[in-house]
This record gives sequence, C-alpha cells and structure tokens, in this order.
Amino acid sequence: MAVYTHVSAEALTAFLARYDVGDLVSAKGIAEGVENSNYLVDTTTGRFILTLYEKRVAAADLPFFMALLDHLAARGLPVPPAIKDRRGVEIQQLEGRPACLIRFLPGLSLSHPTPVQAEAAGRAMGRMHAALADFPLERPNTLGMDAWLPLFERCGAGLDAIDPGLRRTLARGLDGTLPFWNDDGDRCAIHADLFPDNVLMRGDEVSGLIDFYFACTDLRLYDLAVMHSAWSFDADGRTFDRAIGDALLVGYRNGFGLSDAERGQLRLLCMGASIRFALTRAWDWLNTPADALVTRKDPMAYVRRLEFYRRTGADLFA
Repeated sequence: MAVYTHVSAEALTAFLARYDVGDLVSAKGIAEGVENSNYLVDTTTGRFILTLYEKRVAAADLPFFMALLDHLAARGLPVPPAIKDRRGVEIQQLEGRPACLIRFLPGLSLSHPTPVQAEAAGRAMGRMHAALADFPLERPNTLGMDAWLPLFERCGAGLDAIDPGLRRTLARGLDGTLPFWNDDGDRCAIHADLFPDNVLMRGDEVSGLIDFYFACTDLRLYDLAVMHSAWSFDADGRTFDRAIGDALLVGYRNGFGLSDAERGQLRLLCMGASIRFALTRAWDWLNTPADALVTRKDPMAYVRRLEFYRRTGADLFA
C-alpha cells in the first residue's frame, strides 16, 4: 500500500487552486508503489497524479528528479514530468510533505510481459540513455557498489535468520563481484529501478516510463543489468526466461547500441544488480515493523538470481 499521508478534500482543493487545472472532481489513493503517497486526481480539465514524498525520498534530491523528467519530456520520451503552478513552481508542500502534481500517463504495467513487449521496453531504455547523454546534473548512487559491503555488514547475522546460509551466499557473491567491478565505463543518469511495474504499456508499445526516484549517475550498462535481472525471471527468481532477456537486449541495441564488448560485461553487472536488490530487501526484511504499511519483498528472489548469474557462462549474453 502506498498512501501513508492522508490528504483531505479541503487541503487538496486549496492545493489545486495554485494550478490552472480546473476544479477537483475526485481523488483516490493508489495502492501501487512503496516509497511515496500517491493519489489519482480527476479535475474538470483532466487526470493527474498527486505524489507526496515520504521520508525515504530526500527533499534535497527532488530538483534532480524533476530536472531529469523535464529533460526527457523535452526530448519526446514518455515520462511524467511535474506540472508547474501559476508561479512556475514544481515542488510544493502539502500536509507537511514535499508534493508534486504530475502528468498522468495512460497504460498498464504488466506482471508477465511478452518478448515483444520486452523488446519495446529495452528499446525505450536505450532511447532514454541516448537522450540523457547531455543531461548536466549528477546525483551519486547511494545504493551503488560502494554501499553493498557496508550494508551486508549492517545486516550481519540477521541474514541467516532469513534463510540458513544466506550470509555465506552473499559473501561469495560479493567476493565474485566487487574485485572485478570496472567503474570506469560509460556513465550517465540512469533510472536504476526499471522493473516491469515502472513501465506502462498500451498493447505492445511503451506509453510511460515512471518512478524515477532511484535515478542517479552510474554506469549506463548497470541500468540495463538491473532491467535484465528484473524482467527475465519469474517473481520468486526460480525460473529464467531467456526469450525475455534476449528481447530486452535486442531492444536496447536498437534504441542505443550494444557492442560485443558491452555484452561481455553484462554478467558481472547482473550479479551486482542482484546483490543490490537482495541486500536492500534483506535490510527491509530485518528492519520493517510487522505492522508497517509497506509489504516486505522477499530477498531470496534476488539471491536466486545472483546464483543463476554466478553459475551461468558469458554465452548467456552472446
């Protein structure tokens, strides 16, 4: 569930009065997502998303996210930029939280995309990276490779409480990844979280790339590795779908380009992506109160991905 902050009808009406978007017709909380409070807002002129940024999204990072979305939208990418009020302000305050009114994008996020849809999503990521080549702002990846070992150590013995041997498995993954990580590759602003639920589809076409609140500056190919690990497996990480993985790479090649040398780097990057999500899910698993509104995600789904990539040869990406 993702409505942590309640917004009254009176407060929302006053908030919308800052904009040229007509009068409030209805508002409904949106259950999807885990980071922010989101409402679907209908007015007399159209439909919008209201987002209130909760504690896990730092207010100081919001100008970077808003500038990134404005940059992509100006280049024709299907992203949801924030709407400026009559004074030209994007980032507001509502119910004690930073808040933005965001353009609504039509489409559905898919639980089981087809290879054709995966190819379209990979192509959209490639186009996004091409459009970001001249984006001037930077934001460090606070969940990048430098954060993995400290987070592993903070999780400590609790890892084996999640699953016996988990600490040993992740230690082996870190030992097989960190010493070989090449941080000197092509870098740009990346999405860093382009799971299937952050891509909106209309049929076989991408109608929206959403939820950029992990966006940062990092290795461009790492973004593709995050996508490959998120899209190419079933939800619990037990079954790999090569047709989906191959379609993502074909799409990315068509949208940006993908050399043989870059393909050779993807296995290690996918191991890193799996470690990142296994560790952050493990941390949340160990530290989220039982009565919290956030549904904990199983870290083992990404541990299984890590073990798959560790055991698989480079020909997976040939």
